[in-house]
Amino acid sequence: MLLALVGAFALSQAFRTVAAIMAPPLQADFGLNARQLGVFSGAFHFAFGAMQLFMGISIDLYGVRRTILGAFPLCIAGALISALAPGYLPLTLAQVLIGLGCAPAFLVCTVFIARHFAPQRFATVSGMAMSLGTLGMLFTGTPLAWVIERGSWRAGFWVLAALALLAWLWIWRSVFEPPPRAAAASVPAESPGQALGRFAALFLLPHTWGIVVLASTSYAALITLRGLWMGPMLVARHGYSLVQSGNVAVALSLLALFGPLLFGRLDPGPARRRRWLVGWTLASAALFALLALGRLAWLDIACMLAIGLASGYIVLQYADVRIAYAPQMTGRAMAAFTMAMFMGVALMQWATGAIATWAADAGADPYTVVMGCIALWLALSAAGFALLPQPRAPAP
Repeated sequence: MLLALVGAFALSQAFRTVAAIMAPPLQADFGLNARQLGVFSGAFHFAFGAMQLFMGISIDLYGVRRTILGAFPLCIAGALISALAPGYLPLTLAQVLIGLGCAPAFLVCTVFIARHFAPQRFATVSGMAMSLGTLGMLFTGTPLAWVIERGSWRAGFWVLAALALLAWLWIWRSVFEPPPRAAAASVPAESPGQALGRFAALFLLPHTWGIVVLASTSYAALITLRGLWMGPMLVARHGYSLVQSGNVAVALSLLALFGPLLFGRLDPGPARRRRWLVGWTLASAALFALLALGRLAWLDIACMLAIGLASGYIVLQYADVRIAYAPQMTGRAMAAFTMAMFMGVALMQWATGAIATWAADAGADPYTVVMGCIALWLALSAAGFALLPQPRAPAP
């Protein structure tokens, strides 16, 4: 069952990273500038993030199966509309639809793991799920570049729509969620209004804000690089072809696949986990700073690959959230965390698109400015996470 849910997550990973390979042909077809590319790529993440609140409530009230089966057809529809889009506006609106459909994709995985696996196995199993889900990014490397070069960017969306339909059918056929082990039949069901009020109550807890600050930046930095700027930067800086850029994207995705497995096994436990999160966020900031300064192709690629591997530390954030809240709040706590992650991606992609346009107009290298801003963003988020209130004690 978990493997079927991970299949949908893999498709969401593919959809959120298409811009890195599709950006050059979209610019050629529709004459898009960097700001418009940022809006196009960020539209998925804005819709995805905004829906996390409702997805968390839906999972808590109606379960994993009904939530994912109800939402995912919107993803299929959005892919079909993208393949047929006559211009920039309908293409961007279709990304919103895809984001809405993919909204529960990883949340259902984390909640399923939290409910049906022992707490001490959460980081390891989540790491495995994240790693398998990263396979979706492999498609948006060399395979997608090959499809586009042999056909068009529209053909890429047709293929993604077919894969999304297969993922939905797999879940429909395979996922029948067993009741949570700790569920008590005597506990009355919540109304949607009560669930919404309890979701809002998360933000009255002081330690929620440190979690939100880091969540809104760590994953956003990886996806902004892999999902938006990697392809254009390699093409513009080093004269790479679309397929060559796709090869680098595949290499980064493979390392990103193993990263969560590695960090899931290296999880130092609650006592030191937060120090690790701060340290690895600062290490990522340093790698982005090197990307900003670099002009050598091998150095840029080495930094990108290192960022892909180091991104596995994000799985430790899920483990941190898992013990920061009571078990009955798991669904909405994970939803709040995931919402912060993807609203952060939308904000960073929109902001870096605007920054790149401003830098180009000012005669500066847009990639130097963008990578430098991401490095600073990461450093500030690490400081905020370290200085804001922390949970008093792990939840039982």
